[in-house]
Amino acid sequence: MRFRPRILTRFLMRRFFSGVGLVLLVVCGIIMAVTFVERLPSNPTAWAAFIDAWRRLLEYVPMFLPLAVFMGTLLASYNLTKSSESIIVASAGLSPYQMARPFLAGAILIGVLATTIINPYSVNMNSQNITPDHLVLIDDEIWLRESSENGYITMNAKNMHKSGDILLFDDATVYVQDTKFKLTQRVQAKTMTLSDAGLAASVATTWDDYGVPSTHDWNMKTLLTPQTVLDRYLQPDQISFWNLPEFIQKMRAVGVPVRGHLVQFWTLLFLPLTMIAMATLGVAFSQTRQRRNYSFGVKFGLGILTCFAVYFLINMFNALGATGVLPPLLAIVAPPLIIIAAAGTFIASFDTI
Repeated sequence: MRFRPRILTRFLMRRFFSGVGLVLLVVCGIIMAVTFVERLPSNPTAWAAFIDAWRRLLEYVPMFLPLAVFMGTLLASYNLTKSSESIIVASAGLSPYQMARPFLAGAILIGVLATTIINPYSVNMNSQNITPDHLVLIDDEIWLRESSENGYITMNAKNMHKSGDILLFDDATVYVQDTKFKLTQRVQAKTMTLSDAGLAASVATTWDDYGVPSTHDWNMKTLLTPQTVLDRYLQPDQISFWNLPEFIQKMRAVGVPVRGHLVQFWTLLFLPLTMIAMATLGVAFSQTRQRRNYSFGVKFGLGILTCFAVYFLINMFNALGATGVLPPLLAIVAPPLIIIAAAGTFIASFDTI
């Protein structure tokens, strides 16, 4: 008898992972197929399009993972009810709270895995192909600025991508100013590179302080490097969870706003709590006393609508945290706690009827 809880726990956890796995397989398959077809014309080979679609899929994982946990929990509970296995589990003396524990443990494992492994892997994959979509842009253009004892350098570009250890800028214009902000040189190039050695262009048109143009090879030593540019201008979701704490400290030291990065860090850190909230919500929606004619379709549809409402709630709190209306930590922790409290109250009231 003493081994029964362990056996039931393993059984319920297998059912939970099979439900979540089935939902993830369907959702990932649809997204992968659509993205592959979409990216096929812009890639030279089908394999390159597949890799591009895989990168895109990894970017979408944090968006649909909470929904997958909810739907997987609901599906697993439905299968238990349909096969009358929930009756056997209940007859073993397990309350709805005890039956939910394996689901919650599985949700925690999924959240930890997504934060510590999937997120760093996704960031590493996407860092090999940096595009303007990954940067914080101003007026849909790239602006870089450097100040030093010798003056100021400002660069504007229409597009940017990464090639190995260097950054390539398309349709770039560089403005060089002295310490008194007087324009001393303007440089335009179809393609400009930034490496550890500085800015360079094989064919560039330059204008001196007298407005005389000339075309030739051009290079300039700068303090900017590809790494400093990426660190400064990458969006929060393009930085690995493990690198965010150090990155936030560096940005604070130079006076750069880090509210968005704090929201991203707390979101990843408390992702297991969000998974617990969605699993608890799934358990609440799966509560029923019907053993036959279980209206799964109705509850599934209501659950999807509820998930959209929850998704809106979470995004609203995230926006409040990113804009400074709420502390970032409170903005991330409040929604899952509200969901857990509401779902737990429903489960308790259902159990005591």
